[in-house]
Amino acid sequence: MDKSSEARVTSISKARTLEEIAEFWDTHSLADYADQIHEVEFEVRASRRRRVTLDPGVFGRIETQAHQRGISSETLVNLWLAERLQQAN
Repeated sequence: MDKSSEARVTSISKARTLEEIAEFWDTHSLADYADQIHEVEFEVRASRRRRVTLDPGVFGRIETQAHQRGISSETLVNLWLAERLQQAN
């Protein structure tokens, strides 16, 4: 949420932040609010992702390194590849 939307209160949960919204819906059922909801349409634009197959041993080492750094394996691989590509230029 941006700053302008953070100041608003959501209609059902009365939450002001994403964290408050998540806490509310972790303990409530949408079925209990069926009379207060309405259908909406929206478009999602997401970058296309590509998959690369890794040797299981290599992936295990990546997982270990990522865990030690407190980041996901995907993030670590992207960082390493970006660094390598930068060096290649």
